[in-house]
Amino acid sequence: MPRIAIGDCHLYAERQGAGFPVLLVSGLGGLGSYWKEQVPVFSRCFEVITHDHRGVGQSDRDRSAYTVDRMAEDVVRLMDALGIAQAHLVGHSTGGAIAQTLALEHPDRLASIVIAASWTRADAYFRRHFAMRKELLAKIGPEAYVQAATLALYPPWYIAQNNEKLRLMEAQNLASFTFPEIVLSRIEAILAFDRVAELGRIRTPTLVIGAADDIVTPAYYSEELARLIKGAELKLFPRGGHCFTQVMPREFNMAVLPFLEAHTPKSERR
Repeated sequence: MPRIAIGDCHLYAERQGAGFPVLLVSGLGGLGSYWKEQVPVFSRCFEVITHDHRGVGQSDRDRSAYTVDRMAEDVVRLMDALGIAQAHLVGHSTGGAIAQTLALEHPDRLASIVIAASWTRADAYFRRHFAMRKELLAKIGPEAYVQAATLALYPPWYIAQNNEKLRLMEAQNLASFTFPEIVLSRIEAILAFDRVAELGRIRTPTLVIGAADDIVTPAYYSEELARLIKGAELKLFPRGGHCFTQVMPREFNMAVLPFLEAHTPKSERR
């Protein structure tokens, strides 16, 4: 698929499969390729849409200030450009913040949301974590930032067993690394995100998923999200780290697909 015009910029997007649409929205890194373990499986039952966020990957590298609200509006504009009236949205980390925002601002566009490894609002721990990552990027550079991210995103046992695979991934991420000021602005956006007071208004069917050993968005965030969103389902994996979608893809896919199928409009079920 060519890059898609959404008004003030172009987003790189891919569509695979057929059926009711599922938007897979990635986290702070913002790359659609993050979902490589989900797309082949989900596209057997659904039309799967992934995209590179504004500012990263093959999308326009806009240097203006970032907010989660703006990222969420980009998703709505992408849906409009692709002719998608309603979809499921599966969001990882920052993608989960985008899911919260859309469920509040555009609930008619969503059949369900899956909030994976996300958070409610920045607390002291979250701020310490991202202050360190900002310092690494600003004072040492992208290579240190990317290498440190691996240590934060994946559990120790997974890194030990997949070191060469992760080194290759780091090299690929460095080769396509966006302007540091864009990454720093995106971090400021997630630090500013806070819709806690409004979460009780969400009526979109919601599945919240976390991992007990996630050190980026600890499991207590998932527990809080499930408590504040009325009727939300909660699934906590005993391990898998922040990127449990990649570390334990089979378990993640098996938890999410039945939820999506259950909340697909009856007229759209295959």
